[in-house]
Amino acid sequence: MTLDPRTPILVGGGQINERDGGVEPVDLMVRAARAAAEQAGSTRLLELVDSVRVVGLLSWRYRDPGALVGERIGANVRHTGYSGNGGSTPQVMVNAAAEDIAAGRADVVLIGGAESWRTRTRLRKQKLRPEWTVQDETVPAAEILVTDVPMEAESERRIGLDRPSFVYPLFEQALRITAGRSPQEHQRFIGELWSQFSAAAAGNPHAWVQRECGADEIALPSSDNRMISTPYTKLLNSNNMVDQSAAVLVCSVETATRLGIPRENWVFPQSGTESHDTYAIAERAALDRSPAIRIAGARALELAGIDLDDVEHVDVYSCFPSAVQVAANEFGLPLDDPSRPLTITGGLTFGGGPWNNYVSHSIAAMLTRLRENPGSYGLVTANSGYLTKHAMGVYRTEPPAGGFRRLDVQAEVDAEPTTPALVSYEGVATAESWTVVYGRDGEPERAFLAARTPTGERILGAGTDAADLARLATEDVAGEKVAVTSDGVFRLA
Repeated sequence: MTLDPRTPILVGGGQINERDGGVEPVDLMVRAARAAAEQAGSTRLLELVDSVRVVGLLSWRYRDPGALVGERIGANVRHTGYSGNGGSTPQVMVNAAAEDIAAGRADVVLIGGAESWRTRTRLRKQKLRPEWTVQDETVPAAEILVTDVPMEAESERRIGLDRPSFVYPLFEQALRITAGRSPQEHQRFIGELWSQFSAAAAGNPHAWVQRECGADEIALPSSDNRMISTPYTKLLNSNNMVDQSAAVLVCSVETATRLGIPRENWVFPQSGTESHDTYAIAERAALDRSPAIRIAGARALELAGIDLDDVEHVDVYSCFPSAVQVAANEFGLPLDDPSRPLTITGGLTFGGGPWNNYVSHSIAAMLTRLRENPGSYGLVTANSGYLTKHAMGVYRTEPPAGGFRRLDVQAEVDAEPTTPALVSYEGVATAESWTVVYGRDGEPERAFLAARTPTGERILGAGTDAADLARLATEDVAGEKVAVTSDGVFRLA
């Protein structure tokens, strides 16, 4: 098969764990870039990077981190890009880079990010500020390639429902109710699911936590594993207390051939898709479903010319167990198939959750997995916000018959039914899903609730009544009546 010289390929993926701390994010990314070039088999590749695209950083502020990375790897970079917040960003950037290379707009693209969050947190506790690179206002800001995912609908903001550790438990409760499990049965279920992820991390040399954990250790509260928001303990949450970096190198077949990069190091992006569910949680048709994942996933496979059964390796975005279950259900992936685990990294709890950059790690890991299993297909799923924005990527060591294909499927997703949502409501409603938030002292502090009005609208509320918190933390109140006030406070009837 004669390949178009503009065919995009991924030739290297580098991953860094900085356990000693103290290294600033751009230097971590430089180390990841060098590791990616070493994996590709050509250190000269870094000199030819013409575009550096950096996933949004939270642990330090740079105006143009890509320019700093380009300087430090010795490249004459002519384009830099940056992103807002969102875990789907790395896959979106790979999809875009593949298109740019195929069209001749770029030739060698470095994509990745880094977080030194563990170091920053430690220094903040000591009231210290690191002496890292500062770019003043004279440095032009990098082009924003991917914008922030919206995460502040008024229905959420007014009651303080403002972070993933509050929202994903609402999805989890909805999954439990649909499955017909008791709270105790479901706690064990998600512990067993996450234990599988820890087993994958134990075998991943780039995982932050390389230890297999049992289901009870994960799911049951303890002195080292406090409850965050029911039913999620600390070990059921993403782990952002890491200093990690990952980067991937994408180039044209022409460049790889000229540099003598071995053919066995080439991985071809087959297809990529993007979409988003409703930005407001209250407008979702169901809290345990995602039309955007279902449609984007199906189209990614179709564009690659394959069925799900053809995919041997999977890394499902895994910030919380509910994200994995919803994605697996929409794809039709079994949750407990030992021949096709849902992660090759260990996920954001055990592999490491460096804020927006986890998927750079999963793509880098997928490159290695596919090289070890030539001819097989790999699927990477990525998620931003509250199970909101999604990006898919299919990869293989063989070129796609029709070339790389990318599709935004938002028009299809927008045609799916949604739920009428109310910002304010006063009256009786029916409990749909809920979570209880705990303080660091182990005591319940407040609860969040999704409920349906008698005419079918969804309303979100918050409550602090001690008796209600005790019931919501341990009992199944699905379908029970609740009283909601106009300012968003609820009480169990």
